[in-house]
Amino acid sequence: MTYALEIKNLKKVYQDGTVALDGVTLSVEQGEFFSLLGLNGAGKTTLIGIVTDLVRKTSGDIHLLGLDIDRQRSEAKHLIGLVPQEFNFNVFNTVEEVLVNYAGYFGISVKRSKARVDDILSRLKLNNKRETQVRFLSGGMKRRVMIARALIHDPKVLILDEPTAGVDVDLRRDIWDLLRLINKDGMTIILTSHYMEEVEALCKRVAILHKGTIVREGQISDIQKDAQRARYTVTVDRAVSKNEFSGITGVKIDAVENQSIHVTVEQSIHPLIEALFKNGYQIGNVYNRSNRLEKYFLADVKD
Repeated sequence: MTYALEIKNLKKVYQDGTVALDGVTLSVEQGEFFSLLGLNGAGKTTLIGIVTDLVRKTSGDIHLLGLDIDRQRSEAKHLIGLVPQEFNFNVFNTVEEVLVNYAGYFGISVKRSKARVDDILSRLKLNNKRETQVRFLSGGMKRRVMIARALIHDPKVLILDEPTAGVDVDLRRDIWDLLRLINKDGMTIILTSHYMEEVEALCKRVAILHKGTIVREGQISDIQKDAQRARYTVTVDRAVSKNEFSGITGVKIDAVENQSIHVTVEQSIHPLIEALFKNGYQIGNVYNRSNRLEKYFLADVKD
């Protein structure tokens, strides 16, 4: 199989002796929406920098769609689109100028790039912002421009470094919808994010990086299955006594606040629901307060 990204025994040691990456090995399949998680300083930025030819590795092998990034550097760079966390364009340029200028770095003529701009602006719903200077755009629109710029040279792998940082909840979900469409069209996407909800919503596989090594890699669904305990809040139509449901097997009552019951369950919330119905309560809402991916992320990055 030819992977979109294949990394073998990647190491990076800086001149001061800091070991940023210590034998990282991972692979990302073509068309996959993959997440790389890790605390600040885990090595994510270094890894992305090496893959995008911004940082020199100490040792190891990296292939992009079968191309060796050392021996076929130019061809490999054309395969990657990078959306960095920080805005790094000339805010006095118009949206179209940002895209056309960036296309020039890849040897794309103005004529060809403008045709490409038409398509990308349409897909990313930026047509009406074409002649707008970037400084006048909202934070969400600027994020869209960053994504548009990363796509201008028609890459096969899109790397997103905290793409929704500082974006409000509604705009974040708009960007999620956009990324799902891009991925559905066949684009391989590699995401770093501090929002566990974002990773769970978009990705199927994840690798957790800690102190320069991969401490867990696999399907998010498999990681979630490992977490047997879950926390719920159940609201009902009248006040509840904490002792009223304290004897239910597999259900621990954490707290009771008037008409809300906060519980931790071993496997299922159903025994509590059945007990509530049996005692004449009407269920208002059942809210799962567990972030199982976050739980395992925190467990995996403990010192």
